[in-house]
Amino acid sequence: MKITDAKVIVCSPGRNFVTLRIVTEDGLTGLGDATLNGRELAVATYLSEHIVPLLIGRDARRIEDTWHYLYKGVYWRKGAVTMTAIAADDMALLDIAGNAANKPVYELFGGASREEVLVYCHASGATIEQTLASVADHVKQGYRAIRAQCAIPGHGQTYGVAKAGRQYEPAERGGLPSETTWSTEPYLQFAPVLFDRLRREFGSEIQLLHDVHHRLRPIEAARLGKSLEPYHLFWMEDPVPAELPEGFRTIRQHTTTPLAVGEVFDSIFDAYRLIQEQLIDYIRASVVHAGGLTHLRKIANFAEIYHVRTGCHGASDLSPVTMAAALHFGLSVHNFGIQEHMGHTRETDEVFPHAYQFRGGAMYPGDRPGLGVDLDEMLAASYPYQRAYLPVARLEDGTVHSW
Repeated sequence: MKITDAKVIVCSPGRNFVTLRIVTEDGLTGLGDATLNGRELAVATYLSEHIVPLLIGRDARRIEDTWHYLYKGVYWRKGAVTMTAIAADDMALLDIAGNAANKPVYELFGGASREEVLVYCHASGATIEQTLASVADHVKQGYRAIRAQCAIPGHGQTYGVAKAGRQYEPAERGGLPSETTWSTEPYLQFAPVLFDRLRREFGSEIQLLHDVHHRLRPIEAARLGKSLEPYHLFWMEDPVPAELPEGFRTIRQHTTTPLAVGEVFDSIFDAYRLIQEQLIDYIRASVVHAGGLTHLRKIANFAEIYHVRTGCHGASDLSPVTMAAALHFGLSVHNFGIQEHMGHTRETDEVFPHAYQFRGGAMYPGDRPGLGVDLDEMLAASYPYQRAYLPVARLEDGTVHSW
Protein backbone atom coordinates (compact mmCIF):
# COMPACT_ATOMS: atom_id res chain seq x y z
CA MET A 1 0.00 0.00 0.00
CA LYS A 2 2.51 2.56 -1.21
CA ILE A 3 1.90 6.30 -1.13
CA THR A 4 1.61 7.64 -4.66
CA ASP A 5 0.55 11.22 -4.05
CA ALA A 6 0.51 13.82 -1.29
CA LYS A 7 -0.93 17.30 -1.65
CA VAL A 8 -1.07 20.38 0.59
CA ILE A 9 -4.30 22.40 0.47
CA VAL A 10 -4.54 25.88 2.04
CA CYS A 11 -7.95 27.52 2.34
CA SER A 12 -9.79 30.09 4.45
CA PRO A 13 -13.53 29.37 4.90
CA GLY A 14 -13.92 31.81 7.79
CA ARG A 15 -10.34 31.27 8.94
CA ASN A 16 -7.14 29.72 7.58
CA PHE A 17 -6.59 25.95 7.44
CA VAL A 18 -3.79 23.78 6.07
CA THR A 19 -4.67 20.21 5.06
CA LEU A 20 -2.52 17.32 3.85
CA ARG A 21 -4.18 14.79 1.55
CA ILE A 22 -2.33 11.48 1.03
CA VAL A 23 -3.31 8.93 -1.65
CA THR A 24 -2.13 5.32 -1.94
CA GLU A 25 -1.73 3.05 -4.95
CA ASP A 26 -4.91 1.29 -3.84
CA GLY A 27 -6.86 4.52 -4.24
CA LEU A 28 -7.27 5.05 -0.50
CA THR A 29 -7.19 8.63 0.75
CA GLY A 30 -6.33 10.12 4.13
CA LEU A 31 -6.58 13.67 5.49
CA GLY A 32 -4.39 15.37 8.08
CA ASP A 33 -4.65 18.85 9.60
CA ALA A 34 -1.52 21.04 9.54
CA THR A 35 -2.92 24.34 10.79
CA LEU A 36 -0.66 26.47 12.98
CA ASN A 37 -2.53 29.66 13.83
CA GLY A 38 -0.70 32.69 12.42
CA ARG A 39 2.06 30.55 10.87
CA GLU A 40 0.03 28.52 8.38
CA LEU A 41 2.23 29.09 5.35
CA ALA A 42 5.38 28.10 7.24
CA VAL A 43 3.90 24.64 7.85
CA ALA A 44 2.50 24.43 4.31
CA THR A 45 5.96 25.10 2.90
CA TYR A 46 7.60 22.65 5.32
CA LEU A 47 5.18 19.97 4.14
CA SER A 48 5.41 20.62 0.41
CA GLU A 49 9.16 21.20 0.28
CA HIS A 50 10.45 18.72 2.85
CA ILE A 51 7.92 16.08 3.89
CA VAL A 52 5.87 15.34 0.77
CA PRO A 53 8.96 14.25 -1.25
CA LEU A 54 9.84 11.82 1.56
CA LEU A 55 6.39 10.23 1.58
CA ILE A 56 6.10 9.20 -2.05
CA GLY A 57 6.82 5.48 -2.35
CA ARG A 58 6.63 4.76 1.39
CA ASP A 59 4.32 2.07 2.76
CA ALA A 60 1.29 3.86 4.24
CA ARG A 61 0.86 1.03 6.78
CA ARG A 62 4.17 1.81 8.51
CA ILE A 63 2.77 4.60 10.65
CA GLU A 64 5.07 4.31 13.68
CA ASP A 65 8.17 3.94 11.50
CA THR A 66 7.20 6.94 9.38
CA TRP A 67 6.65 9.07 12.50
CA HIS A 68 10.20 8.37 13.73
CA TYR A 69 11.60 8.72 10.22
CA LEU A 70 10.17 12.25 9.94
CA TYR A 71 11.01 13.23 13.53
CA LYS A 72 14.55 11.88 13.82
CA GLY A 73 15.67 11.95 10.21
CA VAL A 74 15.52 15.73 9.98
CA TYR A 75 18.09 16.16 12.81
CA TRP A 76 16.47 19.50 13.84
CA ARG A 77 13.83 18.05 16.14
CA LYS A 78 10.71 19.43 17.81
CA GLY A 79 9.32 22.90 17.28
CA ALA A 80 5.75 23.84 16.41
CA VAL A 81 6.26 23.88 12.63
CA THR A 82 7.96 20.49 12.49
CA MET A 83 5.56 18.78 14.89
CA THR A 84 2.48 20.19 13.18
CA ALA A 85 3.71 18.92 9.83
CA ILE A 86 4.43 15.46 11.30
CA ALA A 87 0.98 15.47 12.89
CA ALA A 88 -0.66 16.05 9.51
CA ASP A 89 1.08 13.01 8.05
CA ASP A 90 0.24 10.91 11.12
CA MET A 91 -3.46 11.80 11.00
CA ALA A 92 -3.63 11.11 7.28
CA LEU A 93 -1.97 7.69 7.59
CA LEU A 94 -4.29 6.67 10.43
CA ASP A 95 -7.24 7.89 8.33
CA ILE A 96 -6.01 5.60 5.54
CA ALA A 97 -5.55 2.71 7.98
CA GLY A 98 -9.13 3.10 9.17
CA ASN A 99 -10.43 3.28 5.62
CA ALA A 100 -8.45 0.17 4.67
CA ALA A 101 -9.82 -1.77 7.66
CA ASN A 102 -13.32 -0.29 7.22
CA LYS A 103 -13.22 0.79 10.87
CA PRO A 104 -13.29 4.15 12.67
CA VAL A 105 -9.87 5.18 13.96
CA TYR A 106 -10.77 4.63 17.63
CA GLU A 107 -11.28 0.93 16.85
CA LEU A 108 -7.63 0.76 15.76
CA PHE A 109 -6.66 1.79 19.31
CA GLY A 110 -8.45 -1.07 21.04
CA GLY A 111 -11.96 0.32 20.86
CA ALA A 112 -13.90 2.82 22.94
CA SER A 113 -13.26 3.40 26.64
CA ARG A 114 -16.51 5.38 27.02
CA GLU A 115 -19.75 6.04 25.20
CA GLU A 116 -19.13 9.72 24.41
CA VAL A 117 -16.64 12.55 24.84
CA LEU A 118 -17.50 15.32 27.32
CA VAL A 119 -16.82 18.74 25.77
CA TYR A 120 -16.72 22.30 27.05
CA CYS A 121 -17.62 25.48 25.20
CA HIS A 122 -16.67 29.17 25.47
CA ALA A 123 -18.92 31.78 27.08
CA SER A 124 -17.86 35.40 27.49
CA GLY A 125 -19.06 38.98 27.71
CA ALA A 126 -17.97 42.58 28.02
CA THR A 127 -19.75 42.69 31.40
CA ILE A 128 -20.70 40.16 34.06
CA GLU A 129 -24.32 40.36 32.92
CA GLN A 130 -23.31 39.56 29.35
CA THR A 131 -21.19 36.64 30.53
CA LEU A 132 -24.12 35.31 32.58
CA ALA A 133 -26.33 35.55 29.49
CA SER A 134 -23.72 33.76 27.38
CA VAL A 135 -23.41 30.94 29.91
CA ALA A 136 -27.22 30.64 30.06
CA ASP A 137 -27.36 30.41 26.26
CA HIS A 138 -24.81 27.58 26.20
CA VAL A 139 -26.68 25.75 28.97
CA LYS A 140 -29.77 25.87 26.75
CA GLN A 141 -27.71 24.35 23.94
CA GLY A 142 -27.00 21.39 26.22
CA TYR A 143 -23.45 22.07 27.37
CA ARG A 144 -22.58 20.72 30.82
CA ALA A 145 -19.10 22.28 31.01
CA ILE A 146 -18.48 25.93 30.13
CA ARG A 147 -15.38 28.12 30.07
CA ALA A 148 -16.31 31.57 31.37
CA GLN A 149 -14.38 34.76 30.56
CA CYS A 150 -15.26 38.41 31.09
CA ALA A 151 -13.67 41.72 30.19
CA ILE A 152 -12.03 43.50 33.12
CA PRO A 153 -14.10 46.60 33.90
CA GLY A 154 -12.45 49.79 32.66
CA HIS A 155 -9.66 48.01 30.78
CA GLY A 156 -10.97 47.75 27.23
CA GLN A 157 -10.81 44.58 25.13
CA THR A 158 -9.74 41.50 27.07
CA TYR A 159 -8.26 38.49 25.26
CA GLY A 160 -10.59 35.52 25.39
CA VAL A 161 -13.72 37.66 25.19
CA ALA A 162 -15.80 37.73 21.99
CA LYS A 163 -16.41 41.08 20.35
CA ALA A 164 -20.00 42.32 20.48
CA GLY A 165 -22.31 40.36 18.21
CA ARG A 166 -19.59 37.99 16.99
CA GLN A 167 -18.53 34.43 17.69
CA TYR A 168 -15.27 34.31 19.63
CA GLU A 169 -12.32 34.11 17.24
CA PRO A 170 -8.86 35.09 18.51
CA ALA A 171 -7.17 35.46 15.10
CA GLU A 172 -7.71 38.78 13.30
CA ARG A 173 -7.36 39.26 9.57
CA GLY A 174 -5.65 42.16 7.85
CA GLY A 175 -2.86 44.49 8.87
CA LEU A 176 -0.59 43.98 11.86
CA PRO A 177 -1.56 42.29 15.13
CA SER A 178 -3.87 44.35 17.31
CA GLU A 179 -2.50 45.34 20.71
CA THR A 180 -4.33 45.17 24.03
CA THR A 181 -3.39 46.33 27.53
CA TRP A 182 -3.15 43.94 30.46
CA SER A 183 -3.35 44.91 34.14
CA THR A 184 -2.89 42.09 36.64
CA GLU A 185 -4.21 43.53 39.91
CA PRO A 186 -7.69 44.49 38.59
CA TYR A 187 -7.96 41.03 37.03
CA LEU A 188 -7.06 39.26 40.30
CA GLN A 189 -9.70 41.26 42.14
CA PHE A 190 -12.36 40.81 39.45
CA ALA A 191 -12.14 37.09 38.59
CA PRO A 192 -13.53 35.85 41.98
CA VAL A 193 -16.42 38.32 41.67
CA LEU A 194 -17.30 36.84 38.27
CA PHE A 195 -17.34 33.26 39.52
CA ASP A 196 -19.25 34.17 42.65
CA ARG A 197 -22.02 35.52 40.43
CA LEU A 198 -21.87 32.47 38.15
CA ARG A 199 -22.22 30.00 41.02
CA ARG A 200 -25.07 31.99 42.60
CA GLU A 201 -26.83 32.10 39.23
CA PHE A 202 -26.26 28.53 38.02
CA GLY A 203 -25.49 26.57 41.18
CA SER A 204 -23.23 23.53 41.06
CA GLU A 205 -25.02 21.72 38.20
CA ILE A 206 -22.58 22.85 35.52
CA GLN A 207 -18.80 22.58 35.38
CA LEU A 208 -17.05 25.96 35.15
CA LEU A 209 -13.60 26.47 33.62
CA HIS A 210 -11.42 29.56 33.29
CA ASP A 211 -8.43 30.43 31.09
CA VAL A 212 -5.75 32.79 32.41
CA HIS A 213 -3.86 32.75 29.07
CA HIS A 214 -0.43 32.58 30.74
CA ARG A 215 -0.80 36.14 32.06
CA LEU A 216 0.37 35.70 35.68
CA ARG A 217 3.52 35.03 37.68
CA PRO A 218 3.48 31.90 39.87
CA ILE A 219 2.66 33.64 43.17
CA GLU A 220 -0.10 35.64 41.45
CA ALA A 221 -1.53 32.45 39.98
CA ALA A 222 -1.39 30.86 43.43
CA ARG A 223 -3.39 33.77 44.81
CA LEU A 224 -5.98 33.45 42.01
CA GLY A 225 -6.32 29.70 42.45
CA LYS A 226 -6.87 30.10 46.18
CA SER A 227 -9.46 32.85 45.71
CA LEU A 228 -11.36 30.65 43.23
CA GLU A 229 -11.47 27.57 45.48
CA PRO A 230 -14.97 28.34 46.88
CA TYR A 231 -16.38 28.13 43.34
CA HIS A 232 -15.05 24.63 42.58
CA LEU A 233 -13.69 25.18 39.07
CA PHE A 234 -13.18 22.19 36.81
CA TRP A 235 -9.81 23.76 36.09
CA MET A 236 -7.77 26.95 35.94
CA GLU A 237 -6.05 26.90 32.57
CA ASP A 238 -2.60 28.22 31.61
CA PRO A 239 -2.04 30.25 34.80
CA VAL A 240 1.61 30.98 33.95
CA PRO A 241 3.90 30.56 30.94
CA ALA A 242 4.73 26.87 30.77
CA GLU A 243 8.39 27.16 29.76
CA LEU A 244 9.30 27.03 33.46
CA PRO A 245 7.74 23.92 35.05
CA GLU A 246 9.07 24.94 38.47
CA GLY A 247 6.55 27.78 38.54
CA PHE A 248 3.76 25.26 38.93
CA ARG A 249 5.29 24.05 42.20
CA THR A 250 4.57 27.43 43.75
CA ILE A 251 0.97 27.35 42.52
CA ARG A 252 0.46 23.78 43.70
CA GLN A 253 1.69 24.59 47.20
CA HIS A 254 -1.00 27.23 47.69
CA THR A 255 -4.20 26.04 46.02
CA THR A 256 -6.36 23.00 45.39
CA THR A 257 -7.91 24.50 42.25
CA PRO A 258 -7.15 21.96 39.45
CA LEU A 259 -4.54 23.12 36.93
CA ALA A 260 -4.47 22.59 33.16
CA VAL A 261 -1.74 23.49 30.70
CA GLY A 262 -0.17 22.40 27.43
CA GLU A 263 -1.93 23.72 24.34
CA VAL A 264 1.39 25.23 23.19
CA PHE A 265 3.34 22.02 23.90
CA ASP A 266 4.65 20.05 20.95
CA SER A 267 6.11 16.94 22.60
CA ILE A 268 6.35 14.83 25.72
CA PHE A 269 9.57 16.67 26.56
CA ASP A 270 7.56 19.83 27.26
CA ALA A 271 5.23 18.03 29.63
CA TYR A 272 6.99 15.15 31.35
CA ARG A 273 8.20 17.02 34.45
CA LEU A 274 4.83 18.66 35.06
CA ILE A 275 3.20 15.24 34.75
CA GLN A 276 5.77 13.24 36.68
CA GLU A 277 5.77 15.64 39.62
CA GLN A 278 1.95 15.84 39.51
CA LEU A 279 2.08 19.62 39.21
CA ILE A 280 -0.92 19.64 36.83
CA ASP A 281 -4.22 17.80 36.66
CA TYR A 282 -4.91 18.05 32.91
CA ILE A 283 -2.57 17.97 29.92
CA ARG A 284 -3.92 20.08 27.04
CA ALA A 285 -1.59 19.19 24.16
CA SER A 286 -3.46 19.02 20.85
CA VAL A 287 -3.39 16.35 18.18
CA VAL A 288 -2.18 18.75 15.51
CA HIS A 289 0.59 20.54 17.42
CA ALA A 290 1.95 17.57 19.38
CA GLY A 291 2.90 15.29 16.53
CA GLY A 292 -0.40 13.59 15.81
CA LEU A 293 -2.30 10.75 17.41
CA THR A 294 0.73 8.47 17.57
CA HIS A 295 2.63 10.84 19.85
CA LEU A 296 -0.35 12.24 21.74
CA ARG A 297 -1.36 8.75 22.82
CA LYS A 298 2.12 8.28 24.28
CA ILE A 299 1.73 11.49 26.26
CA ALA A 300 -1.65 10.27 27.53
CA ASN A 301 -0.28 6.85 28.49
CA PHE A 302 2.54 8.46 30.45
CA ALA A 303 0.13 10.89 32.12
CA GLU A 304 -2.16 8.05 33.19
CA ILE A 305 0.53 6.69 35.51
CA TYR A 306 0.54 9.98 37.43
CA HIS A 307 -3.25 10.52 37.64
CA VAL A 308 -3.17 13.29 35.03
CA ARG A 309 -6.07 13.38 32.60
CA THR A 310 -6.37 14.82 29.10
CA GLY A 311 -8.12 18.06 28.14
CA CYS A 312 -7.06 18.65 24.56
CA HIS A 313 -7.02 22.05 22.91
CA GLY A 314 -9.87 22.30 20.42
CA ALA A 315 -10.27 25.93 19.41
CA SER A 316 -11.57 27.07 16.03
CA ASP A 317 -8.01 27.37 14.72
CA LEU A 318 -8.00 23.57 14.39
CA SER A 319 -9.87 22.19 11.41
CA PRO A 320 -12.66 19.57 11.56
CA VAL A 321 -9.96 17.00 10.72
CA THR A 322 -8.26 17.68 14.07
CA MET A 323 -11.61 17.85 15.86
CA ALA A 324 -12.45 14.38 14.57
CA ALA A 325 -9.01 13.05 15.49
CA ALA A 326 -9.37 14.51 19.00
CA LEU A 327 -12.72 12.78 19.42
CA HIS A 328 -11.33 9.41 18.34
CA PHE A 329 -8.48 9.99 20.80
CA GLY A 330 -10.82 11.02 23.61
CA LEU A 331 -13.13 8.08 23.06
CA SER A 332 -10.27 5.60 23.26
CA VAL A 333 -7.81 6.72 25.97
CA HIS A 334 -8.66 5.63 29.50
CA ASN A 335 -7.54 8.84 31.24
CA PHE A 336 -9.60 11.20 29.11
CA GLY A 337 -10.87 14.25 31.01
CA ILE A 338 -12.60 16.71 28.69
CA GLN A 339 -12.36 18.10 25.15
CA GLU A 340 -12.51 21.76 24.16
CA HIS A 341 -15.17 22.51 21.53
CA MET A 342 -15.66 25.89 19.86
CA GLY A 343 -17.35 24.73 16.69
CA HIS A 344 -16.71 26.09 13.21
CA THR A 345 -18.41 28.42 10.76
CA ARG A 346 -20.99 27.09 8.32
CA GLU A 347 -18.48 27.63 5.50
CA THR A 348 -15.87 25.52 7.27
CA ASP A 349 -18.32 22.67 7.86
CA GLU A 350 -19.25 22.75 4.17
CA VAL A 351 -15.61 22.55 3.08
CA PHE A 352 -14.95 19.74 5.59
CA PRO A 353 -18.08 17.51 5.73
CA HIS A 354 -17.77 15.32 8.82
CA ALA A 355 -19.43 12.50 10.74
CA TYR A 356 -18.91 13.68 14.32
CA GLN A 357 -21.93 14.94 16.22
CA PHE A 358 -22.85 16.94 19.32
CA ARG A 359 -25.34 15.37 21.70
CA GLY A 360 -26.26 16.61 25.15
CA GLY A 361 -23.02 18.29 26.21
CA ALA A 362 -20.87 15.57 24.70
CA MET A 363 -19.65 14.54 21.26
CA TYR A 364 -19.27 11.30 19.32
CA PRO A 365 -16.87 10.84 16.40
CA GLY A 366 -19.26 8.66 14.40
CA ASP A 367 -18.80 5.16 13.01
CA ARG A 368 -17.57 5.99 9.52
CA PRO A 369 -14.23 4.40 8.57
CA GLY A 370 -11.11 6.41 9.30
CA LEU A 371 -11.49 9.84 10.83
CA GLY A 372 -14.86 10.38 9.16
CA VAL A 373 -14.01 13.74 7.53
CA ASP A 374 -13.94 14.69 3.83
CA LEU A 375 -12.57 17.73 2.01
CA ASP A 376 -14.34 19.49 -0.85
CA GLU A 377 -11.30 20.76 -2.74
CA MET A 378 -13.27 22.76 -5.31
CA LEU A 379 -15.15 24.59 -2.58
CA ALA A 380 -11.93 25.05 -0.58
CA ALA A 381 -10.34 26.75 -3.58
CA SER A 382 -13.04 29.43 -3.47
CA TYR A 383 -11.76 30.51 -0.03
CA PRO A 384 -8.15 31.71 -0.56
CA TYR A 385 -5.69 32.20 2.28
CA GLN A 386 -5.83 35.50 4.18
CA ARG A 387 -3.03 36.58 6.50
CA ALA A 388 -4.17 36.76 10.13
CA TYR A 389 -2.51 37.36 13.49
CA LEU A 390 -3.25 36.78 17.14
CA PRO A 391 -3.27 40.00 19.21
CA VAL A 392 -0.29 41.15 21.28
CA ALA A 393 -0.74 42.17 24.93
CA ARG A 394 1.26 44.91 26.63
CA LEU A 395 1.49 45.93 30.25
CA GLU A 396 0.42 49.44 31.15
CA ASP A 397 4.04 50.62 30.91
CA GLY A 398 4.25 49.34 27.31
CA THR A 399 6.16 46.12 27.95
CA VAL A 400 5.13 43.21 25.71
CA HIS A 401 3.43 40.73 28.02
CA SER A 402 3.63 36.94 28.06
CA TRP A 403 1.29 34.40 26.57
